[in-house]
Amino acid sequence: MQHKSWMSWAAAVLSAGLLELPFPLAGPMPPWRSIFAWFALAPLIWGVLRAAESGKRPLRRGFLIAYVCGVLWYAGNCYWIYDTMLIHGGLPPAISVLILLLFSLVLGGYFGLFGLFIALLRRRLGVGWALIAAPFLWAALELAAARVTSVPWDQLGYSQVDNRFMAALAPWTGAYGVSFVLVAVNAAWVASLGGQFGFGERGLRGTLQTVALCLGIGVLASGSFHGALQDAPTTATAILIQPNLDVDTTGYWLGPGEWDQHMADFRRFAAEQCNTYIAGIPQTGAPTAETACTPNPAPPDLVAWPESPAPFFEQEPRFKSAMSAIARASGAPLIVNGIGSDFDAAAGASVDHVSAMVYSADGNQTGRYDKIHLVPWGEYVPFPKLFFFARKLTGKVSNFTPGTVRTVFHVQSANGQMHRYGIFICYEAVFADEVRQFARNGAEVFVNLSDDGWYGDTSAPWQHLNMARMRAIENRRWILRDTNDGVTAAIDPYGRVRQSIPRHKADVLPAQFGFRDDVTFYTEHGDVFAWLCTAVAVVLLAGALSRLQLKLK
Repeated sequence: MQHKSWMSWAAAVLSAGLLELPFPLAGPMPPWRSIFAWFALAPLIWGVLRAAESGKRPLRRGFLIAYVCGVLWYAGNCYWIYDTMLIHGGLPPAISVLILLLFSLVLGGYFGLFGLFIALLRRRLGVGWALIAAPFLWAALELAAARVTSVPWDQLGYSQVDNRFMAALAPWTGAYGVSFVLVAVNAAWVASLGGQFGFGERGLRGTLQTVALCLGIGVLASGSFHGALQDAPTTATAILIQPNLDVDTTGYWLGPGEWDQHMADFRRFAAEQCNTYIAGIPQTGAPTAETACTPNPAPPDLVAWPESPAPFFEQEPRFKSAMSAIARASGAPLIVNGIGSDFDAAAGASVDHVSAMVYSADGNQTGRYDKIHLVPWGEYVPFPKLFFFARKLTGKVSNFTPGTVRTVFHVQSANGQMHRYGIFICYEAVFADEVRQFARNGAEVFVNLSDDGWYGDTSAPWQHLNMARMRAIENRRWILRDTNDGVTAAIDPYGRVRQSIPRHKADVLPAQFGFRDDVTFYTEHGDVFAWLCTAVAVVLLAGALSRLQLKLK
Protein backbone atom coordinates (compact mmCIF):
# COMPACT_ATOMS: atom_id res chain seq x y z
CA MET A 1 0.00 0.00 0.00
CA GLN A 2 1.52 3.30 -1.09
CA HIS A 3 1.62 5.78 1.71
CA LYS A 4 0.42 9.32 1.18
CA SER A 5 1.77 11.93 3.62
CA TRP A 6 -1.65 13.42 4.29
CA MET A 7 -2.79 10.10 5.77
CA SER A 8 -0.41 10.42 8.73
CA TRP A 9 -1.72 13.91 9.46
CA ALA A 10 -5.30 12.69 9.17
CA ALA A 11 -4.49 9.83 11.54
CA ALA A 12 -3.21 12.35 14.10
CA VAL A 13 -6.41 14.37 13.88
CA LEU A 14 -8.48 11.17 14.17
CA SER A 15 -6.60 10.14 17.32
CA ALA A 16 -7.11 13.57 18.85
CA GLY A 17 -10.85 13.25 18.32
CA LEU A 18 -11.04 9.69 19.60
CA LEU A 19 -8.99 10.57 22.69
CA GLU A 20 -11.55 13.20 23.70
CA LEU A 21 -14.29 10.57 24.03
CA PRO A 22 -13.07 8.52 27.04
CA PHE A 23 -13.07 11.67 29.21
CA PRO A 24 -15.93 13.89 30.44
CA LEU A 25 -17.01 16.43 27.81
CA ALA A 26 -19.66 18.60 29.49
CA GLY A 27 -21.07 16.32 32.19
CA PRO A 28 -20.35 12.98 33.85
CA MET A 29 -18.89 10.45 31.42
CA PRO A 30 -20.98 7.36 30.67
CA PRO A 31 -18.77 4.33 31.52
CA TRP A 32 -19.26 2.84 28.05
CA ARG A 33 -17.22 5.65 26.51
CA SER A 34 -14.09 4.36 28.25
CA ILE A 35 -13.86 1.77 25.45
CA PHE A 36 -12.43 4.43 23.10
CA ALA A 37 -9.21 4.57 25.15
CA TRP A 38 -8.43 1.03 23.99
CA PHE A 39 -7.88 2.06 20.37
CA ALA A 40 -7.80 5.88 20.23
CA LEU A 41 -3.99 6.10 20.04
CA ALA A 42 -3.61 3.43 17.35
CA PRO A 43 -4.10 5.85 14.41
CA LEU A 44 -1.46 8.19 15.81
CA ILE A 45 1.07 5.40 16.37
CA TRP A 46 0.42 4.12 12.86
CA GLY A 47 0.75 7.60 11.38
CA VAL A 48 4.08 8.24 13.10
CA LEU A 49 5.47 4.86 12.05
CA ARG A 50 4.47 5.39 8.45
CA ALA A 51 5.89 8.91 8.39
CA ALA A 52 9.18 7.57 9.80
CA GLU A 53 9.38 4.80 7.22
CA SER A 54 10.45 6.91 4.29
CA GLY A 55 10.88 10.44 3.09
CA LYS A 56 12.91 13.39 4.26
CA ARG A 57 13.34 14.40 7.90
CA PRO A 58 11.38 11.46 9.35
CA LEU A 59 12.14 12.42 12.96
CA ARG A 60 10.87 15.95 12.51
CA ARG A 61 7.73 14.68 10.81
CA GLY A 62 7.18 12.15 13.58
CA PHE A 63 7.38 14.95 16.14
CA LEU A 64 5.10 17.32 14.25
CA ILE A 65 2.43 14.72 13.50
CA ALA A 66 2.17 13.75 17.16
CA TYR A 67 2.45 17.39 18.23
CA VAL A 68 -0.60 18.31 16.17
CA CYS A 69 -2.51 15.50 17.86
CA GLY A 70 -1.43 16.72 21.30
CA VAL A 71 -2.29 20.36 20.68
CA LEU A 72 -5.73 19.42 19.39
CA TRP A 73 -6.35 17.05 22.30
CA TYR A 74 -5.36 19.55 24.98
CA ALA A 75 -7.41 22.30 23.34
CA GLY A 76 -10.46 20.03 23.30
CA ASN A 77 -9.97 18.38 26.69
CA CYS A 78 -9.23 21.67 28.47
CA TYR A 79 -11.53 23.98 26.51
CA TRP A 80 -12.86 25.14 29.88
CA ILE A 81 -9.74 27.32 30.25
CA TYR A 82 -11.34 29.70 27.74
CA ASP A 83 -14.56 29.95 29.77
CA THR A 84 -12.68 30.46 33.03
CA MET A 85 -10.47 33.24 31.63
CA LEU A 86 -13.35 34.95 29.84
CA ILE A 87 -16.07 34.77 32.50
CA HIS A 88 -14.14 34.83 35.76
CA GLY A 89 -10.77 36.22 34.73
CA GLY A 90 -12.35 39.24 33.07
CA LEU A 91 -10.22 38.83 29.95
CA PRO A 92 -11.40 39.64 26.41
CA PRO A 93 -12.26 36.70 24.12
CA ALA A 94 -9.10 37.04 22.02
CA ILE A 95 -6.81 36.90 25.06
CA SER A 96 -8.80 33.96 26.49
CA VAL A 97 -8.35 32.04 23.23
CA LEU A 98 -4.64 32.92 23.22
CA ILE A 99 -4.17 31.56 26.74
CA LEU A 100 -5.89 28.27 25.80
CA LEU A 101 -3.77 28.06 22.66
CA LEU A 102 -0.50 28.71 24.51
CA PHE A 103 -1.45 26.12 27.14
CA SER A 104 -2.11 23.56 24.38
CA LEU A 105 1.04 24.44 22.44
CA VAL A 106 3.21 23.91 25.51
CA LEU A 107 1.68 20.67 26.78
CA GLY A 108 1.20 19.29 23.28
CA GLY A 109 4.98 18.98 23.30
CA TYR A 110 4.66 15.76 25.32
CA PHE A 111 2.76 14.18 22.44
CA GLY A 112 5.40 15.56 20.10
CA LEU A 113 8.18 13.90 22.08
CA PHE A 114 6.24 10.64 22.01
CA GLY A 115 6.10 10.85 18.20
CA LEU A 116 9.77 11.82 17.95
CA PHE A 117 10.90 8.90 20.10
CA ILE A 118 8.67 6.40 18.25
CA ALA A 119 10.05 7.63 14.93
CA LEU A 120 13.64 7.39 16.20
CA LEU A 121 13.15 3.83 17.43
CA ARG A 122 11.42 2.91 14.17
CA ARG A 123 14.37 4.17 12.14
CA ARG A 124 17.14 2.68 14.25
CA LEU A 125 15.70 -0.45 15.88
CA GLY A 126 12.70 -1.33 13.70
CA VAL A 127 8.91 -1.35 13.99
CA GLY A 128 8.84 -4.09 16.62
CA TRP A 129 11.01 -2.22 19.11
CA ALA A 130 9.12 1.01 18.48
CA LEU A 131 5.82 -0.68 19.35
CA ILE A 132 7.30 -2.42 22.40
CA ALA A 133 8.68 0.91 23.64
CA ALA A 134 5.43 2.85 23.16
CA PRO A 135 3.84 2.17 26.62
CA PHE A 136 7.15 2.81 28.40
CA LEU A 137 7.58 6.11 26.59
CA TRP A 138 4.00 7.18 27.32
CA ALA A 139 4.26 6.45 31.05
CA ALA A 140 7.59 8.31 31.21
CA LEU A 141 6.09 11.36 29.51
CA GLU A 142 3.06 11.33 31.82
CA LEU A 143 5.51 11.36 34.73
CA ALA A 144 7.31 14.32 33.15
CA ALA A 145 3.99 16.18 32.81
CA ALA A 146 3.44 15.70 36.56
CA ARG A 147 6.97 16.55 37.65
CA VAL A 148 8.25 19.10 35.13
CA THR A 149 5.28 21.22 34.02
CA SER A 150 3.08 20.15 36.97
CA VAL A 151 -0.03 19.65 34.83
CA PRO A 152 -0.90 15.93 34.98
CA TRP A 153 -4.47 16.67 33.90
CA ASP A 154 -6.50 13.73 32.55
CA GLN A 155 -3.75 11.18 32.17
CA LEU A 156 -4.93 8.35 29.95
CA GLY A 157 -5.40 5.98 32.90
CA TYR A 158 -8.17 8.14 34.37
CA SER A 159 -10.41 7.00 31.53
CA GLN A 160 -10.74 3.64 33.30
CA VAL A 161 -11.75 4.91 36.74
CA ASP A 162 -15.06 3.03 36.39
CA ASN A 163 -13.38 -0.16 35.16
CA ARG A 164 -12.97 -2.36 38.21
CA PHE A 165 -10.56 -4.71 36.40
CA MET A 166 -8.19 -1.98 35.26
CA ALA A 167 -8.53 0.18 38.38
CA ALA A 168 -7.21 -2.76 40.39
CA LEU A 169 -3.76 -1.83 39.05
CA ALA A 170 -3.84 1.62 40.64
CA PRO A 171 -3.03 0.56 44.24
CA TRP A 172 0.19 -0.90 42.79
CA THR A 173 1.21 1.37 39.94
CA GLY A 174 -0.96 4.45 40.27
CA ALA A 175 -2.76 5.68 37.16
CA TYR A 176 0.48 5.19 35.23
CA GLY A 177 0.02 1.42 35.16
CA VAL A 178 -3.45 1.79 33.68
CA SER A 179 -2.07 4.16 31.02
CA PHE A 180 0.70 1.66 30.29
CA VAL A 181 -1.75 -1.15 29.56
CA LEU A 182 -3.92 1.07 27.37
CA VAL A 183 -0.98 2.24 25.25
CA ALA A 184 0.34 -1.33 25.01
CA VAL A 185 -3.02 -2.45 23.64
CA ASN A 186 -3.07 0.45 21.16
CA ALA A 187 0.40 -0.58 19.98
CA ALA A 188 -0.79 -4.18 19.73
CA TRP A 189 -3.60 -3.08 17.41
CA VAL A 190 -1.03 -1.59 15.05
CA ALA A 191 1.11 -4.74 15.26
CA SER A 192 -1.76 -7.17 14.71
CA LEU A 193 -3.09 -5.19 11.74
CA GLY A 194 0.38 -4.80 10.27
CA GLY A 195 -0.47 -6.33 6.93
CA GLN A 196 -3.30 -3.88 6.49
CA PHE A 197 -0.94 -0.99 7.12
CA GLY A 198 1.98 -2.13 5.03
CA PHE A 199 4.20 -3.45 7.82
CA GLY A 200 4.34 -6.99 6.49
CA GLU A 201 2.09 -9.85 5.50
CA ARG A 202 -0.83 -10.26 7.84
CA GLY A 203 -1.98 -13.75 6.85
CA LEU A 204 -3.64 -16.30 9.12
CA ARG A 205 -1.36 -15.61 12.05
CA GLY A 206 -2.16 -11.89 12.00
CA THR A 207 -5.85 -12.62 11.77
CA LEU A 208 -5.70 -14.91 14.81
CA GLN A 209 -3.73 -12.28 16.71
CA THR A 210 -6.39 -9.69 15.95
CA VAL A 211 -9.19 -12.01 17.08
CA ALA A 212 -7.34 -12.80 20.31
CA LEU A 213 -6.69 -9.11 20.89
CA CYS A 214 -10.37 -8.28 20.42
CA LEU A 215 -11.37 -10.96 22.90
CA GLY A 216 -8.80 -9.78 25.44
CA ILE A 217 -9.88 -6.17 25.14
CA GLY A 218 -13.50 -7.22 25.47
CA VAL A 219 -12.75 -8.94 28.77
CA LEU A 220 -10.70 -6.04 30.17
CA ALA A 221 -13.09 -3.34 29.00
CA SER A 222 -16.08 -5.20 30.44
CA GLY A 223 -14.95 -4.08 33.87
CA SER A 224 -16.70 -0.78 33.18
CA PHE A 225 -20.06 -2.56 33.05
CA HIS A 226 -19.87 -4.62 36.23
CA GLY A 227 -20.60 -3.30 39.70
CA ALA A 228 -17.62 -3.53 42.03
CA LEU A 229 -17.80 -6.54 44.30
CA GLN A 230 -15.75 -5.16 47.18
CA ASP A 231 -17.54 -4.04 50.30
CA ALA A 232 -16.76 -0.72 51.95
CA PRO A 233 -18.45 -0.55 55.36
CA THR A 234 -19.32 2.81 56.88
CA THR A 235 -18.89 3.64 60.54
CA ALA A 236 -19.03 7.45 60.70
CA THR A 237 -20.96 10.49 59.42
CA ALA A 238 -19.72 13.82 58.08
CA ILE A 239 -21.80 16.88 57.29
CA LEU A 240 -20.45 18.27 54.01
CA ILE A 241 -21.75 21.79 53.39
CA GLN A 242 -22.16 23.03 49.82
CA PRO A 243 -22.81 26.80 50.21
CA ASN A 244 -23.02 27.56 46.45
CA LEU A 245 -21.47 31.01 46.81
CA ASP A 246 -20.87 33.13 43.72
CA VAL A 247 -17.18 32.83 42.82
CA ASP A 248 -17.20 36.35 41.41
CA THR A 249 -18.19 37.81 44.79
CA THR A 250 -15.69 40.45 45.89
CA GLY A 251 -17.41 41.72 49.04
CA TYR A 252 -16.52 40.82 52.59
CA TRP A 253 -20.02 40.37 53.99
CA LEU A 254 -19.89 43.86 55.47
CA GLY A 255 -23.48 44.79 54.69
CA PRO A 256 -26.05 45.16 57.50
CA GLY A 257 -26.49 41.73 59.05
CA GLU A 258 -24.77 40.00 56.11
CA TRP A 259 -22.15 38.21 58.18
CA ASP A 260 -24.71 37.18 60.79
CA GLN A 261 -27.03 35.78 58.11
CA HIS A 262 -24.29 33.68 56.55
CA MET A 263 -23.22 32.38 59.94
CA ALA A 264 -26.83 31.48 60.74
CA ASP A 265 -26.93 29.51 57.47
CA PHE A 266 -23.65 27.82 58.42
CA ARG A 267 -25.08 26.76 61.81
CA ARG A 268 -28.27 25.51 60.16
CA PHE A 269 -26.35 23.51 57.57
CA ALA A 270 -24.11 21.98 60.26
CA ALA A 271 -27.18 20.67 62.10
CA GLU A 272 -28.84 19.04 59.05
CA GLN A 273 -28.28 15.34 59.54
CA CYS A 274 -31.49 14.35 57.74
CA ASN A 275 -31.44 15.05 54.03
CA THR A 276 -31.98 13.44 50.66
CA TYR A 277 -28.99 12.57 48.50
CA ILE A 278 -28.11 10.95 45.19
CA ALA A 279 -26.89 7.36 45.53
CA GLY A 280 -24.25 7.84 42.86
CA ILE A 281 -22.95 10.58 40.58
CA PRO A 282 -25.24 13.55 39.81
CA GLN A 283 -26.76 13.81 36.34
CA THR A 284 -26.40 10.08 35.67
CA GLY A 285 -29.91 8.97 36.60
CA ALA A 286 -28.69 7.52 39.90
CA PRO A 287 -31.57 7.07 42.38
CA THR A 288 -32.19 9.42 45.27
CA ALA A 289 -32.29 8.21 48.86
CA GLU A 290 -32.85 9.71 52.28
CA THR A 291 -30.65 9.61 55.33
CA ALA A 292 -32.14 7.55 58.14
CA CYS A 293 -33.24 9.94 60.88
CA THR A 294 -33.79 9.54 64.59
CA PRO A 295 -35.50 11.97 67.02
CA ASN A 296 -32.25 12.80 68.82
CA PRO A 297 -29.35 11.95 66.53
CA ALA A 298 -25.83 11.75 67.89
CA PRO A 299 -23.48 14.54 66.78
CA PRO A 300 -21.73 13.89 63.45
CA ASP A 301 -18.09 12.87 63.39
CA LEU A 302 -17.15 15.89 61.29
CA VAL A 303 -18.53 19.10 59.77
CA ALA A 304 -16.74 20.54 56.72
CA TRP A 305 -16.92 23.87 54.87
CA PRO A 306 -15.30 23.86 51.40
CA GLU A 307 -12.97 26.11 49.50
CA SER A 308 -15.18 29.06 48.60
CA PRO A 309 -15.19 32.86 48.23
CA ALA A 310 -16.29 33.25 51.87
CA PRO A 311 -14.28 36.01 53.65
CA PHE A 312 -12.82 33.63 56.26
CA PHE A 313 -9.55 34.96 57.69
CA GLU A 314 -7.96 32.93 60.45
CA GLN A 315 -6.80 35.92 62.50
CA GLU A 316 -10.07 37.84 62.43
CA PRO A 317 -11.84 37.76 65.82
CA ARG A 318 -15.30 37.45 64.25
CA PHE A 319 -14.19 34.39 62.27
CA LYS A 320 -12.58 32.66 65.25
CA SER A 321 -15.58 33.38 67.43
CA ALA A 322 -18.07 32.13 64.84
CA MET A 323 -16.18 28.90 64.09
CA SER A 324 -15.78 28.14 67.77
CA ALA A 325 -19.50 28.68 68.36
CA ILE A 326 -20.52 26.49 65.40
CA ALA A 327 -18.25 23.64 66.50
CA ARG A 328 -19.68 23.74 70.02
CA ALA A 329 -23.28 23.98 68.78
CA SER A 330 -22.91 21.02 66.43
CA GLY A 331 -20.93 19.00 68.97
CA ALA A 332 -18.56 17.99 66.18
CA PRO A 333 -15.06 18.76 64.94
CA LEU A 334 -14.98 21.35 62.16
CA ILE A 335 -12.76 21.67 59.08
CA VAL A 336 -13.17 24.98 57.27
CA ASN A 337 -11.32 26.56 54.38
CA GLY A 338 -10.05 30.10 54.70
CA ILE A 339 -6.97 32.31 54.58
CA GLY A 340 -4.25 31.47 57.08
CA SER A 341 -1.49 33.94 57.91
CA ASP A 342 2.03 33.78 59.29
CA PHE A 343 4.82 36.26 59.86
CA ASP A 344 7.75 35.53 57.57
CA ALA A 345 10.85 36.64 59.42
CA ALA A 346 13.01 36.46 56.28
CA ALA A 347 10.63 38.70 54.33
CA GLY A 348 9.83 40.85 57.34
CA ALA A 349 6.14 40.73 56.52
CA SER A 350 3.01 38.68 56.92
CA VAL A 351 2.29 36.02 54.27
CA ASP A 352 -1.04 34.44 53.40
CA HIS A 353 -1.87 30.80 52.71
CA VAL A 354 -4.82 28.92 51.26
CA SER A 355 -5.61 26.96 54.39
CA ALA A 356 -7.89 24.51 56.12
CA MET A 357 -8.45 25.31 59.79
CA VAL A 358 -9.35 22.46 62.14
CA TYR A 359 -11.49 23.03 65.25
CA SER A 360 -12.30 20.47 67.91
CA ALA A 361 -15.85 19.89 69.15
CA ASP A 362 -15.14 22.10 72.17
CA GLY A 363 -14.47 25.08 69.89
CA ASN A 364 -10.68 25.25 70.09
CA GLN A 365 -8.57 25.50 66.94
CA THR A 366 -6.29 22.47 66.92
CA GLY A 367 -4.36 22.96 63.71
CA ARG A 368 -4.11 24.27 60.18
CA TYR A 369 -3.12 22.79 56.84
CA ASP A 370 -1.63 25.17 54.28
CA LYS A 371 -2.10 24.25 50.64
CA ILE A 372 1.24 23.17 49.21
CA HIS A 373 0.52 22.94 45.48
CA LEU A 374 -0.97 26.28 44.49
CA VAL A 375 -2.75 26.95 41.20
CA PRO A 376 -0.50 28.91 38.80
CA TRP A 377 -2.07 32.10 37.42
CA GLY A 378 -4.87 31.82 39.97
CA GLU A 379 -3.23 31.67 43.40
CA TYR A 380 0.20 32.94 42.37
CA VAL A 381 2.10 34.15 39.33
CA PRO A 382 4.98 31.82 38.41
CA PHE A 383 8.25 33.57 37.58
CA PRO A 384 6.83 36.98 38.56
CA LYS A 385 9.77 38.95 37.12
CA LEU A 386 9.26 37.33 33.74
CA PHE A 387 5.46 37.62 33.80
CA PHE A 388 5.34 41.07 35.37
CA PHE A 389 2.37 41.99 33.16
CA ALA A 390 0.08 39.22 34.46
CA ARG A 391 -1.74 41.33 37.02
CA LYS A 392 -2.35 44.01 34.41
CA LEU A 393 -4.28 41.46 32.36
CA THR A 394 -6.47 40.45 35.28
CA GLY A 395 -6.56 41.71 38.83
CA LYS A 396 -7.80 38.37 40.13
CA VAL A 397 -4.42 36.63 40.35
CA SER A 398 -3.64 36.20 44.05
CA ASN A 399 -0.27 36.10 45.75
CA PHE A 400 -0.42 33.21 48.21
CA THR A 401 2.54 31.44 49.78
CA PRO A 402 2.63 27.63 49.56
CA GLY A 403 2.66 25.48 52.66
CA THR A 404 5.46 23.04 53.40
CA VAL A 405 4.05 20.27 55.64
CA ARG A 406 1.53 17.54 54.78
CA THR A 407 -0.03 17.57 58.20
CA VAL A 408 -2.23 14.68 59.36
CA PHE A 409 -4.73 15.74 62.01
CA HIS A 410 -5.87 13.67 64.99
CA VAL A 411 -9.59 14.34 65.30
CA GLN A 412 -11.85 12.96 68.01
CA SER A 413 -15.08 11.43 66.66
CA ALA A 414 -18.48 11.64 68.28
CA ASN A 415 -17.95 8.28 69.99
CA GLY A 416 -14.74 9.52 71.61
CA GLN A 417 -12.34 7.66 69.32
CA MET A 418 -9.41 9.45 67.72
CA HIS A 419 -8.95 9.17 63.98
CA ARG A 420 -6.41 10.62 61.58
CA TYR A 421 -7.51 12.91 58.73
CA GLY A 422 -5.53 14.07 55.70
CA ILE A 423 -6.72 17.28 54.01
CA PHE A 424 -5.88 18.39 50.48
CA ILE A 425 -7.30 21.41 48.72
CA CYS A 426 -8.71 21.69 45.19
CA TYR A 427 -5.99 21.33 42.51
CA GLU A 428 -3.87 19.16 44.81
CA ALA A 429 -6.22 16.25 44.02
CA VAL A 430 -4.57 15.76 40.62
CA PHE A 431 -1.12 15.05 42.09
CA ALA A 432 -1.11 11.38 42.98
CA ASP A 433 2.36 11.22 44.49
CA GLU A 434 1.56 14.13 46.80
CA VAL A 435 -1.85 12.92 47.98
CA ARG A 436 -0.56 9.44 48.79
CA GLN A 437 1.84 10.94 51.32
CA PHE A 438 -1.09 11.80 53.60
CA ALA A 439 -1.99 8.11 53.80
CA ARG A 440 1.68 7.21 54.21
CA ASN A 441 1.78 9.63 57.15
CA GLY A 442 -1.13 7.79 58.77
CA ALA A 443 -4.33 9.41 57.44
CA GLU A 444 -7.28 7.02 57.72
CA VAL A 445 -9.59 9.17 55.59
CA PHE A 446 -9.10 12.03 53.11
CA VAL A 447 -10.95 15.34 53.09
CA ASN A 448 -10.83 17.21 49.78
CA LEU A 449 -11.99 20.84 49.94
CA SER A 450 -12.57 22.36 46.51
CA ASP A 451 -14.28 25.15 44.58
CA ASP A 452 -15.08 24.11 41.02
CA GLY A 453 -17.42 27.06 40.52
CA TRP A 454 -14.73 28.64 38.32
CA TYR A 455 -15.38 25.96 35.69
CA GLY A 456 -19.13 26.44 35.27
CA ASP A 457 -20.97 23.71 33.36
CA THR A 458 -17.93 22.52 31.44
CA SER A 459 -16.05 19.23 31.53
CA ALA A 460 -13.64 20.36 34.27
CA PRO A 461 -15.73 19.61 37.42
CA TRP A 462 -16.32 16.07 36.18
CA GLN A 463 -12.72 15.55 35.14
CA HIS A 464 -11.64 16.81 38.55
CA LEU A 465 -14.05 14.41 40.26
CA ASN A 466 -12.65 11.42 38.36
CA MET A 467 -9.09 12.31 39.30
CA ALA A 468 -10.10 12.52 42.96
CA ARG A 469 -11.76 9.11 42.59
CA MET A 470 -8.46 7.68 41.37
CA ARG A 471 -6.76 8.98 44.54
CA ALA A 472 -9.27 6.95 46.58
CA ILE A 473 -8.46 3.83 44.56
CA GLU A 474 -4.68 4.24 44.71
CA ASN A 475 -4.64 4.61 48.49
CA ARG A 476 -7.78 2.60 49.41
CA ARG A 477 -9.17 5.53 51.38
CA TRP A 478 -12.57 7.14 51.71
CA ILE A 479 -12.62 10.68 50.34
CA LEU A 480 -15.02 13.27 51.72
CA ARG A 481 -15.17 15.69 48.82
CA ASP A 482 -16.69 18.99 49.93
CA THR A 483 -17.12 21.62 47.22
CA ASN A 484 -18.62 25.10 46.90
CA ASP A 485 -21.09 24.23 44.14
CA GLY A 486 -20.47 20.55 43.32
CA VAL A 487 -19.59 17.80 42.89
CA THR A 488 -19.87 17.25 46.67
CA ALA A 489 -19.61 13.51 47.30
CA ALA A 490 -18.58 10.61 49.51
CA ILE A 491 -16.16 8.41 47.53
CA ASP A 492 -15.40 4.93 48.81
CA PRO A 493 -11.94 3.24 48.74
CA TYR A 494 -12.75 1.68 45.35
CA GLY A 495 -13.49 4.98 43.67
CA ARG A 496 -17.26 4.62 43.74
CA VAL A 497 -19.33 7.73 44.41
CA ARG A 498 -21.61 6.38 47.10
CA GLN A 499 -23.44 9.64 47.88
CA SER A 500 -23.64 13.08 46.30
CA ILE A 501 -25.93 16.10 46.03
CA PRO A 502 -26.97 18.17 42.97
CA ARG A 503 -24.70 20.93 41.69
CA HIS A 504 -25.44 24.66 41.77
CA LYS A 505 -27.59 24.73 44.89
CA ALA A 506 -26.98 25.41 48.56
CA ASP A 507 -27.30 21.99 50.15
CA VAL A 508 -25.89 19.57 52.70
CA LEU A 509 -24.64 16.00 52.28
CA PRO A 510 -24.76 13.84 55.43
CA ALA A 511 -22.02 11.55 54.17
CA GLN A 512 -21.51 8.05 55.48
CA PHE A 513 -17.87 6.92 55.46
CA GLY A 514 -15.33 4.68 57.15
CA PHE A 515 -11.71 4.60 58.30
CA ARG A 516 -8.84 2.47 56.97
CA ASP A 517 -5.22 2.26 58.02
CA ASP A 518 -3.86 -0.34 55.60
CA VAL A 519 -1.16 0.87 53.21
CA THR A 520 -1.10 0.02 49.52
CA PHE A 521 2.08 -0.50 47.51
CA TYR A 522 1.48 2.81 45.74
CA THR A 523 0.93 4.62 49.05
CA GLU A 524 4.23 3.29 50.37
CA HIS A 525 6.39 3.59 47.26
CA GLY A 526 4.74 6.18 45.03
CA ASP A 527 5.63 6.47 41.35
CA VAL A 528 8.18 3.66 41.28
CA PHE A 529 6.43 2.00 38.31
CA ALA A 530 6.55 5.22 36.29
CA TRP A 531 10.21 5.67 37.15
CA LEU A 532 10.95 2.10 36.01
CA CYS A 533 9.17 2.84 32.73
CA THR A 534 11.31 5.96 32.40
CA ALA A 535 14.47 3.91 32.94
CA VAL A 536 13.43 1.38 30.26
CA ALA A 537 12.57 4.21 27.86
CA VAL A 538 15.96 5.85 28.43
CA VAL A 539 17.79 2.55 27.75
CA LEU A 540 15.85 1.99 24.51
CA LEU A 541 16.46 5.55 23.34
CA ALA A 542 20.13 5.28 24.22
CA GLY A 543 20.33 2.12 22.12
CA ALA A 544 18.69 3.88 19.20
CA LEU A 545 21.01 6.88 19.50
CA SER A 546 24.09 4.65 19.64
CA ARG A 547 22.97 3.00 16.41
CA LEU A 548 22.60 6.46 14.90
CA GLN A 549 26.11 7.44 15.95
CA LEU A 550 27.56 4.21 14.53
CA LYS A 551 25.86 4.89 11.22
CA LEU A 552 27.18 8.45 11.15
CA LYS A 553 30.72 7.09 11.63
